Amino acid sequence: MLVDFTALPDDSRIWIYQSNRKFSEEEVAVMQEKTNAFLTQWTAHGANLEAGFEIKYDRFIVLGLNQANASASGCSIDASVHFIQELEKEFDLDLMDKMNVTFYNGNFIAHKTLTDFRKMAKNRSVSKNTVVFNNLVNTKEEYQENWEVPASESWHNRFLA
Repeated sequence: MLVDFTALPDDSRIWIYQSNRKFSEEEVAVMQEKTNAFLTQWTAHGANLEAGFEIKYDRFIVLGLNQANASASGCSIDASVHFIQELEKEFDLDLMDKMNVTFYNGNFIAHKTLTDFRKMAKNRSVSKNTVVFNNLVNTKEEYQENWEVPASESWHNRFLA
């Protein structure tokens, strides 16, 4: 069952998929339509899942699930991953690679491999104050409060001197 992302409770489970590039306006429109359709029919063992989504900064797809009514099962999580993989293929994107880092570089959002981010940290091109996107957050509340944080407050801190 599709609901507005803002209506999901703070303890809703979330999944964040970051793209290796910015989405075009046309891609965002199609992704919104396809994600609406997917979440409308998303179920776990026959029970409708109360889920919402948002596309942030034309670069991130954030799925949210209110687990109070029904939790995602292995099969329903597999279905969502398959859905994201379909988007990857259709739009020639990389949304599943967790070995990439997205961060602010001035007013722009940069996307680098973890290896490149480590090199940037070593060369002091990024610092503990660089705002990174911590895609390891698990709940909507964590997403709202701890997703965009200085690298010193994230798992990225291990790469900084």
